[in-house]
Amino acid sequence: MRLVTWNVNSLNARLGRVEEWIAECQPDVACLQETKLADAAFPSMAFAALGYESAHHGEGRWNGVAILSRVGLHDVVPGFADGESDDPEARLLTATCGGVRVMSAYVPNGRSLEHEHYQYKLRWLERLRRHLDVVADPTAPTAVCGDFNIAPTDLDVWDPKAVHGATHVSPPEREALGRLLAWGLADVFRDRFPDTGRLFSWWDYRAGNFHKGLGMRIDLVLASGPLARRVSWALIDRNARKGKLPSDHAPLVVQLEDEDAA
Repeated sequence: MRLVTWNVNSLNARLGRVEEWIAECQPDVACLQETKLADAAFPSMAFAALGYESAHHGEGRWNGVAILSRVGLHDVVPGFADGESDDPEARLLTATCGGVRVMSAYVPNGRSLEHEHYQYKLRWLERLRRHLDVVADPTAPTAVCGDFNIAPTDLDVWDPKAVHGATHVSPPEREALGRLLAWGLADVFRDRFPDTGRLFSWWDYRAGNFHKGLGMRIDLVLASGPLARRVSWALIDRNARKGKLPSDHAPLVVQLEDEDAA
């Protein structure tokens, strides 16, 4: 199974690029974030023409998450299943695809440490942790995929001093991510490259940061033990960040061996 996560930063603006990339990469499951579409506007027929079932949880101009699958798609849960009130923003979608419980997550940005959105981000991460208890099992194949808006360690930013005191790297955010990992998940890309820096998935559009190499690794696939053991390779496709009107994120691709071969 080939699993992909990609913040596409507007399907309206980038549908052609996304279709072309999917046709070339041939993922079995693709988790998309920041679709910026209402459910009624989601281009399910375009993805069906490529051989994919799809589920989408959107709100219109902002946010929006989707799962595309060519290995089955059922038990769909939009938003949190923790028993609390609905999240006002469309940031989480869960489904079962090919025997794997898959989540497409778009974690709030946080904006600044003093902003109320930062507190929303921390609460959101705690709700995600509780959501896992309801919809998944760490002893079964589970993958939480998405734009986490957190660089897990200083190895995942271009210059720790330049971003010190900002969101994405603050101790409370990293600690919240640590609690997700402690549930029974592994950062499978970092596990493949434990000591390698400058492996980024996001670069700000401003000031030519992509070409300067000023990025962060904030797009993650977190997998339970039974799934993490099946990972044969993982890569961030920087080529998808090039060219005309790209997303500011690059897709993360994770290749899983068959269960019997793992």
